[in-house]
Amino acid sequence: MKHGKAEVTTPVPTKFHIFRRNFKRNWQIYLFLIPAAIYFIVFHYVPMYGVQIAFKNFIATDGIWGSPFVGFDHFTRFFDSYYFWRLLKNTLILSGYQLLLFPLPIILALSLHEVRNKYFKKWTQTLTYAPHFISVVVVVGMIVIFLDPTTGLVNRIMVAMGGEPIPFLTSPSWFRHVFTWSGVWQTLGWGSIIYLAALSGVNPELHEAAKVDGATRMQRIIHINIPSILPTIIVLFILNIGSFMTVGFEKVLLMQNDLNAPTSDVIQTFVYQTGLLEGQYSFAAAIGLFDSVINITLLVVFNYVARKTSDNSLW
Repeated sequence: MKHGKAEVTTPVPTKFHIFRRNFKRNWQIYLFLIPAAIYFIVFHYVPMYGVQIAFKNFIATDGIWGSPFVGFDHFTRFFDSYYFWRLLKNTLILSGYQLLLFPLPIILALSLHEVRNKYFKKWTQTLTYAPHFISVVVVVGMIVIFLDPTTGLVNRIMVAMGGEPIPFLTSPSWFRHVFTWSGVWQTLGWGSIIYLAALSGVNPELHEAAKVDGATRMQRIIHINIPSILPTIIVLFILNIGSFMTVGFEKVLLMQNDLNAPTSDVIQTFVYQTGLLEGQYSFAAAIGLFDSVINITLLVVFNYVARKTSDNSLW
């Protein structure tokens, strides 16, 4: 039998005890979170109660609970419809086109970070940030004016150079290009801000050491700047993937017409048409739920892949 002092074991704190301790220490910060939490609960979580109408034949006079349950009938109807593949194809192509241009804000941020003339840098930043503050309606109005086949500036320049005017806004083959690149013009500068903020945190001693070793500016960008902002790039890419199926609905709707409909018809515009214009609320809710499920699935999958491959993820 062993004699002596009993070994004292320190209890392992539970997650609740850790949270309570942090709450007591930082209760002011948690207080600031209350308005944001209320906003998300009221406007994002409470409305999820209405998702069930996607599985019912919703009748306004009977209410959600009184409407008959139809299961997956609305989903089956959408999947079997002749327009399903066109809507899915257009949505995927348009979203994929925009995703391919994801590196452009990164390139702009890396370029601006290397500019040494502060006046030129500020002028360029102002020039690229300004379109972000223009409303979508005004942007589409500018597109219509500039690309008009007869009076538009772009077509007039083309005619003056010996070319033929192009009906950009009524041509299905041109719709995706006009939509995507006008979006790049509007959001490029604003999207580079967060990368510039991340680049400002790069340790300048790394660049000094690289200069001593004879590294060129391009080598320092590739081996110092890009790895330093890689966590930011991964997080923003995951967020973009999470809204992959959410094409800019307002802009598509404003640019859409009967002539470019073969490429401009996307899932969100179809939801608007069937739900608000035709009053098929359950059918539209089912299509919207299908769209949201794809977004959530892509978000979870890419977040898992990022966490396993780079240790950087949303959660």
